[in-house]
Amino acid sequence: MSDDLDDLKAMMRAATPKPDADRKAADLALARKNFADLQDARDGARQTFDRPGKGLIRGVTDMLMRMNTRGALTATTALVALGMVVVVPDWQDAPALRGAQPVVTEADGDMADAVRREAPAQEAAEEMVLDVAPAEPAPEAEAPRPVPMPSPQVARPESGVAKQRQMAPQAMQSQALSDAEGYAGSAANTTPVGGIAQPDADDGVVLPESDTEAFPEAAPNALKITGEEPVSTFSIDVDTASYGVVRSSLRAGYLPPREAVRIEEMVNYFPYDYAAPEGDAPFEPTVSVTDTPWNPDTKLVHIAIQGEVPPVADRPPLNLVFLIDTSGSMQAANKLPLLKQSLALMLPQLTERDSVAIVTYAGSAGKALAPTPATERETILGALDRLEAGGSTAGQAGLQQAYALAGEMGAEGEVSRVILATDGDFNVGISDPEALTDYIAQERESGTYLSVMGFGRGNLDDATMQALAQNGNGQAAYIDTLSEAQKVMVDQVSGALYPIADDVKIQVEFNPAAVVEYRLIGYETRALRREDFNNDRVDAGDIGAGHQVTALYEITPVGSPAQMSDALRYGEAEAVSGEADELGYFKLRYKAPGEDESRLIEQAIVEGSGAGSEARFAAAIAGFGQLLRGETYLGDWGYADAIALANGAKGEDPFGYRAEAVQLMRLAESLSR
Repeated sequence: MSDDLDDLKAMMRAATPKPDADRKAADLALARKNFADLQDARDGARQTFDRPGKGLIRGVTDMLMRMNTRGALTATTALVALGMVVVVPDWQDAPALRGAQPVVTEADGDMADAVRREAPAQEAAEEMVLDVAPAEPAPEAEAPRPVPMPSPQVARPESGVAKQRQMAPQAMQSQALSDAEGYAGSAANTTPVGGIAQPDADDGVVLPESDTEAFPEAAPNALKITGEEPVSTFSIDVDTASYGVVRSSLRAGYLPPREAVRIEEMVNYFPYDYAAPEGDAPFEPTVSVTDTPWNPDTKLVHIAIQGEVPPVADRPPLNLVFLIDTSGSMQAANKLPLLKQSLALMLPQLTERDSVAIVTYAGSAGKALAPTPATERETILGALDRLEAGGSTAGQAGLQQAYALAGEMGAEGEVSRVILATDGDFNVGISDPEALTDYIAQERESGTYLSVMGFGRGNLDDATMQALAQNGNGQAAYIDTLSEAQKVMVDQVSGALYPIADDVKIQVEFNPAAVVEYRLIGYETRALRREDFNNDRVDAGDIGAGHQVTALYEITPVGSPAQMSDALRYGEAEAVSGEADELGYFKLRYKAPGEDESRLIEQAIVEGSGAGSEARFAAAIAGFGQLLRGETYLGDWGYADAIALANGAKGEDPFGYRAEAVQLMRLAESLSR
């Protein structure tokens, strides 16, 4: 006894014709040909299945959506009943389907006829085409436009060019993700993942904004002939912004612009084990002489200054005005959001005697927080959290209001400081660095210090930031990670906030009888005239509590084969004064905070005062900076030599800063090939 299902099976077996192998092979060949003709390119790369208008699932869905209800029900019922076999090409050997119609084999021929008879003739012709005819090849799809990306072998910008156009790190991240997925991703709409902005999968091609980064123009220090110009004068520099910019560039996969590399800021980025000051002076200078790593026939004069660290109880009350850029250019995750986190790290370092206020600027300036005791952290953090980016950058109005507020907060014996946090994009009000310099020079007479913290890349105006910091009796730092914020705002907060000496100048006179040539490594933007050294009205750099300053001269001893200049045919030998065993004479001037008259420190530079591992590591960083700038004084000395020297002089390195520098050297070596 059989049921209805058995009867149906028997009917289907009787109605099914015997297979014809030759016709089946011909139909299969025709089906594959029709399938290939419907694709973008026969030999093209396989597209992802979820691309709009493509993919197997999308193609079948489109086919079913074009059917009417009656035709769809009839077709799907027949498919289930007969176990219809659909020929599908190998997924790996052909591009994804693009709305192709199903291909029916000979074994299903009778069922196809039944479907046609059941459906109206017009519906069968318009809605459901079972016999696939050869189709014209679809036009080849236009390849997506790739996001521009700097080559690892970036050509160095021409010397003296301030504007540099480099790709922002966010765009570099987007490009890396796009390459992995086979198409250009978006850099506009992102979703934070682990603190890094990632492009959404469905975003279209969005090109990064053109970068307008600007760096100070300064020609590298020239080699000086001692007999013609024996005196070198410069202002000290404790800024570290350049090292942060170099690190940001290398981690993004390209060499930094030449003008972004300021060697003195790279050298001064690291803490050194220098001798603590003794006596009444707020710091102790130490001058030593060592062999030059890149030239055995020259020597390095290493000048080290260590500032004192007064006890916390002896520090004066501090009035801080956070001047925060909330313009539209600050929207990126490594700008305003990182800025908020950085300032939040600083708050626990302040005491009940300190006060905090917040001024913002974007289109117009505004007071976001009135002067508030630093211990009211919830109030301060709440004001920070409410800040949002938008509008143009009214830098002038913000500076004016911040200085006015700092003046109201200050009192006798207290320290007032404006901390400007920005990407440096000033486009409303005073935007010219020279005009900003004049304005800040006038305001610093009030006794209020100005420090600058830079955030983000792409439109970083480093030239403006340097002009502000150097003329505002403050320091400049670049913060690209939360770890860097910890270093600047927590570990070195004393040096960043509490000054111990103003207008610090260094002057070195070299002895022509012992030194034929010399050059100062770095400090190009800090050069002073010889007569400026004794002029107390000339502004110079400032040193904060615990700050360290390092300066390096490369000198050529008399009689050395390294001498690069020829003796003058008609020149006369100059009289030489001083002791014969002195290489030179070191002098330093500084003012105590609040004083108008400078004080003098001086000592002789003599041969034989060797240098330890600290001087060797400083020399390794100086060599690294010269390699990045493409200097011509290094001969065959290269990145491998800098790495070996730095590794041999790392010392204890408790914070890992020196180990990080070695890794950056390795990156630069790879990118320079």
